Amino acid sequence: MAGAISETVQRFTAETLKAASKQSIGCYVVPLRLRRAIKKYIRDQEDQHMKRKVSRLSESFNDIKDVNLQLAASTARELVDDPLKYVGCSKRWKIKSCYGDIGLKYRDDQTIAYVASRMPAVFSACHRVLTEVKRRLPGFSPARVLDFGAGTGSAFWALREVWPNSLERVNLIEPSQSMQRAGLSLIKDLKNLPLIQSYGSIQALSQNISKSDRKHDLVIASYVLGEIPSLKDRITIVRQLWDLTQDVLVLVEPGTPHGSSIISQVRSHIMWMEKRKSRKLAKASNQVSKNLMTHKCGVHIVAPCPHDGACPLDNTGKYCHFVQRLQRTTSQLAYKRSNGVPLRGFEDEKFCYVVFRRGPRPSEAWPLDGMKFDTLKEQNAKMNPEDLDSSYDDDQYDSEPEDILYDKKMIKYESDINEPYATTESDAEEEAEDETTRADLGSGWGRIIYSPIKRGKRIEMDVCRATNHDGSEGRFERVTVTKSKNPTLHHQARRSLWGDLWPF
Repeated sequence: MAGAISETVQRFTAETLKAASKQSIGCYVVPLRLRRAIKKYIRDQEDQHMKRKVSRLSESFNDIKDVNLQLAASTARELVDDPLKYVGCSKRWKIKSCYGDIGLKYRDDQTIAYVASRMPAVFSACHRVLTEVKRRLPGFSPARVLDFGAGTGSAFWALREVWPNSLERVNLIEPSQSMQRAGLSLIKDLKNLPLIQSYGSIQALSQNISKSDRKHDLVIASYVLGEIPSLKDRITIVRQLWDLTQDVLVLVEPGTPHGSSIISQVRSHIMWMEKRKSRKLAKASNQVSKNLMTHKCGVHIVAPCPHDGACPLDNTGKYCHFVQRLQRTTSQLAYKRSNGVPLRGFEDEKFCYVVFRRGPRPSEAWPLDGMKFDTLKEQNAKMNPEDLDSSYDDDQYDSEPEDILYDKKMIKYESDINEPYATTESDAEEEAEDETTRADLGSGWGRIIYSPIKRGKRIEMDVCRATNHDGSEGRFERVTVTKSKNPTLHHQARRSLWGDLWPF
C-alpha cells in the first residue's frame, strides 16, 4: 500500500486532469418529462390562488428557520461532542414519532405550491449531487434505495435520471399524505418504474419488511433534516438512516448557515460513531472481530470533503455550501412573486451536502505525482507564433464576467403546450463517461469552496484539502496559481468553477 502511495508514474495528462476535476454543471435545464409532469399536475388542480399559496409556503419555510435558530448552541455542541450523554435510555434512539409530527406538515395547498415553485430547484440540487456520486463511484449502481422525506419525489426523479436502469426497489418515507399523492400523480405516466413502496415513518418501514431487506444500497435524505426543530430527534433519525444504509448515505440541505451547520453536525456524529466502533473492534483479540473491522467497519466521505478529519471551516464564520444554476420552468415563472420586477430566466439554488460510504478511504497516488509542468517561458520557447496568438485570444476570453458566460449557455425552452406528455425514458441520452479520467477517492483531490478570484494572470482559489495521504486530517487554504510559473494549471484554474475539484 505504501508503494502505491509513493509511486511517481504519471497518471494524468493536462486534458484528463481537467476532465477529472470538473464536477460543476453549468445552467441546468430541468428534463422535459418532469416539466410536463409538473404542468399536468398543476393544471389538474385547477387552482386560482397559486401565487398566494406559493408566498405562504415561503413564509412557512421562514418560520421553521426562525424556530431552528432559537435552539441553544450549547446543546448542539454537547450532542455532537458527547453523543452518549443522551443515550441513558436506549429508547431515546428509537423515537416513535415521524419527522412530520415535529416539523412542517404539508397540507394540500402547500403541496401544490411546493410542486410549482420548489420542486424543480430541489430536483436540480439532488441531480447535481447524485451525478457526482456516479462520477466518483463508477462501479456503484444502486438497486435498493431508501428516500427519506421523499416529499413529491424530487430525489426519486433525480435517481431515475442518474441511474435509469439499475433501480429495482425504492422505499419512500413521507408522513404527509398530500405529498405522497402528489408524488404518485407526477410519476403515473412514466414507464419501466421500479417497485415503489411508501411508508409514513421509519418505524412503519421496519415493521413491514423483513430484517434482511432493511439494508439499502443508497439512502438519501434531501431538504428534510432542517424541518426537524428538535436537534436530538434529528441526530436520532440520522443514526437510524445510517443503520439502514448498506453502502452510500446522501444528505442534502439548503445552502444556508443553518443547513451547513446541520450537515457539519451529522458529519461529525457519523464519523465519531464509526471511529468508536473501529477502536472497539481493534482491541478485540479474536480473528473474527478483526475480519469484521476490515470488511464492515469504517466510513469515508465521498463528497464534498476531500478528507475525513474535522471540518476546517468550523468556528471560522464561513460555511460550506455550493450553488446550482437552473433555468426556471414555466410554472416557476408564472407563480413566483417578483415585487413587480420581471423574474430572471434562471435561479441559483444554494445547497450543502455530504455523501458517506461504508469502509475505509481508498489509498491512491496523488494526481500530480509524476507530472512535470513547463513554466511560461519554457512553454513559449516551444510554441509557434500562431500558437502565441491563440493564447492571447484565450486571455481575452477569460476576462469576461462569469454571469455573461452563464448567460451564453442558457438554453431556451421550446413550447410544450401542444406536445404529448412524455411516457418514455428515451428523450435524453446518457453521456458516456471515461472512467480513466475520473477523480478517485484518494486524498489528493481538494475541493474549491466559493468562486475562484480571477486577477488577470493570477487566480486565487479557496480550497479544502487533505494534509496527509490517508485523508484523516484536512485544512482550508487559499491556493494561488500564476500563468508565469505554471501555465498548464493556470489554464485549468481559469476554467474551474465553485464546487470543482483541485489536484495536488
